[in-house]
Amino acid sequence: MRHGMDHRKLGRKPAHRKALLRNLMNALVRSERIETTVEKAKELRRLADRLITLGKRETTHARRRVFSLLSDKANTEKLFAGLAGRFRERQGGYTRIVRTGYRIGDGAEMAIIEYLPLEEKKAAGKKGAEKKTARKKAAPAKKAAAEGKAAKTEKKPAAKKKTSSAPRAAAKPKKTESEKSPGKTKTRKKKTAGEAE
Repeated sequence: MRHGMDHRKLGRKPAHRKALLRNLMNALVRSERIETTVEKAKELRRLADRLITLGKRETTHARRRVFSLLSDKANTEKLFAGLAGRFRERQGGYTRIVRTGYRIGDGAEMAIIEYLPLEEKKAAGKKGAEKKTARKKAAPAKKAAAEGKAAKTEKKPAAKKKTSSAPRAAAKPKKTESEKSPGKTKTRKKKTAGEAE
């Protein structure tokens, strides 16, 4: 059972784990997309989302808390100036984890973790209307495609098989002794008792 398991230990002592996650957070804020193992990405997601939540507050206390997590002034400024503003309307889930396969060296499952891109603002009323019109347009197209397939199958006559008067054996020329592969040789006849002497 998983009772009382607060976080992944990642095979490291607490100080090493804290330093690793701090470096991953800084790299994610700096480049907004990094590739790491799935376990590290899942652990990093908790902290990366917390950074955005703090960045949306824009208070001195929030800035100090972010700086205590990142220990990098440039990344702290970038978080408050750009990243947090991108997610002003969003209530959580600021990151995305996409699995990319397995690492060649040790077979660890790899993933890309990234902050979500900037979303275009859409009116709530238009969103539902767009879906309905898209469905209405798609339904006649599907019917026409199904009718077209049915008409094509009805029009095609059964294909006739071509038969040739020449036998199959005559179609392939036989290989000569020099063209045969070296592995295939003629089998010798067994010598009888009288021939052995």
